[in-house]
Amino acid sequence: MTGGGLGAKIGGPMVMNEPDNMMNDTVEDEMPAAQVLIVDDEEDHAEVMAEALRRVGHVCTMVHDLSSAQDELGHGRFDLIVTDLKMDGDEDGLAVLASAKQTQTNAETIMVTAHGDVPTAKAAIKGGAFDFIEKPIDLDVFRTLCGHAIRTVMQRGEIGDLRQRLDDQYGFEGIIGSSPAIRQVISDLQQIAPSNIPVLITGESGTGKELIAQAIHNNSKRSKGRFVPLNCAGLSESILEDELFGHVRGAFTGADKDREGRFEYADKGTLFLDEVGDMPLVMQAKLLRVLNDGEMVRLGSNESRRVDVRLVSATNRPIDELVEDKEFREDLYFRIKGKAIHLPPLRHRREDIPLLARHFAKLYAEQNEVPVPRFSDEALRVMMQYDWPGNIRHLINVVQSASVAAMGNEGNTIELHHLPDEVSDSSGDTIHHEGDGASTAGMSLEQIEKHAIRDALRLNHGNREQTAKMLGIGERTLYRKLKEYGLK
Repeated sequence: MTGGGLGAKIGGPMVMNEPDNMMNDTVEDEMPAAQVLIVDDEEDHAEVMAEALRRVGHVCTMVHDLSSAQDELGHGRFDLIVTDLKMDGDEDGLAVLASAKQTQTNAETIMVTAHGDVPTAKAAIKGGAFDFIEKPIDLDVFRTLCGHAIRTVMQRGEIGDLRQRLDDQYGFEGIIGSSPAIRQVISDLQQIAPSNIPVLITGESGTGKELIAQAIHNNSKRSKGRFVPLNCAGLSESILEDELFGHVRGAFTGADKDREGRFEYADKGTLFLDEVGDMPLVMQAKLLRVLNDGEMVRLGSNESRRVDVRLVSATNRPIDELVEDKEFREDLYFRIKGKAIHLPPLRHRREDIPLLARHFAKLYAEQNEVPVPRFSDEALRVMMQYDWPGNIRHLINVVQSASVAAMGNEGNTIELHHLPDEVSDSSGDTIHHEGDGASTAGMSLEQIEKHAIRDALRLNHGNREQTAKMLGIGERTLYRKLKEYGLK
């Protein structure tokens, strides 16, 4: 065990020991930057621990009671939680651990304990804590222990992303990301794919709705059947009817032979109707009839045909509003919305951007048989800051363009100047908190502001001048906010 005796020093229970060779802001073995929550009812004690981790680039949030800790865990996203075992005489640290396990599924927790509480700390490890460290704390050991925990979190995230791409059992290799939003999407897909329930996918253009539909089909019992897509946008009623149901010879001028429609072609498989919100009302009624009866009739025929099709629909329009405006049938809406999946825009899952960028750069390099480029930290920082109005499709185009621009560059590195102007020019813009991967619904303005500052600090590796510039505030204002919110 790395806790216990490793952190012990002779002295009072709250004595901190900072070795002389650690009194600077650099370490030989640089740790990945992380979001850390420190919970301790002794404010000075929390401050020293936060300062120790800030020195190596981490962003630390300090709170001093169980209630505040649970509030942060419920609204923020952390990689590591460091909590005192006993606060105000109670074992509140165990309650912090329990809350962290529920809300921060990829984080690790380190318990800080007095010598007499070691048995309880060992029990906490069995309950899911990463490790514990005894008071008085040796800050050198403390940093090392935190580094081990943070690396474990980072590596687990990387392994999880790799499994998501390569795990043939589920086949979601094209759905890449580690953000809570995209992990929820993947979890929903794994749950509903084997069923026959109709699915409605919503999201902005370019978020990958057809990729989701294909993944549902690939992992369903219908995977041996056909996956048949049809984009309803811009199709007139007559063309759409012919596309869906087909026709018999002589049904209309130019119909010189029988033709099966998408429903028949997708029999025993999956029919994907993209932009279903654009479907004319008359066609909506005909579609509903087929879904209810399981039978369809080709244009020009009186013979009904049985079809066994799973329907997956998608739209980038607010379909509930279309229902309210009588532009979409309510009964059809409920029929196709067996399960609704919302794909978040890229600006709502910014932490996935580096992983996606590297993935698309690797794909482009493999397709063109060229070396795989790497991204500079500055380029990735600006890419994470950009709003990506075209979402995944937009990112792919930018990565391909930047890969070409960087070709032959020393180190084969994509730098900031290789990015298109609309992306690189956003480097001075204010960071948007909505992109932290978690919904801001139900959060107070204070909580939103706190998380925006925390994200900006992480993106700028703790540099306050750059952070203030990104947030569009003065350094003195930032310093005041850091003190107000217990951020380091």
